Amino acid sequence: MGSTSYDAVIDARGLSCPMPLVKCRQALMVLSAGARVCVLATDPAAPRDFEEFAEVTGHDLAEQRVEDGVHLLVVVKRR
Repeated sequence: MGSTSYDAVIDARGLSCPMPLVKCRQALMVLSAGARVCVLATDPAAPRDFEEFAEVTGHDLAEQRVEDGVHLLVVVKRR
């Protein structure tokens, strides 16, 4: 998954919606603005859920890709 640095990495592989998003939201609550949270998820609904989450909350979905069936989603906290 590369050598990028994150403030939190959440392994939500095997968890169904909405748990990957719930775990990301919990991490964002305790991190400062500008923090980068990387979520690994296998739920096929995760990309759509994270796009909607970013739109509603104002956080940035900075990266979104799939590697070996695992969605890698990076959210940057904006406030």
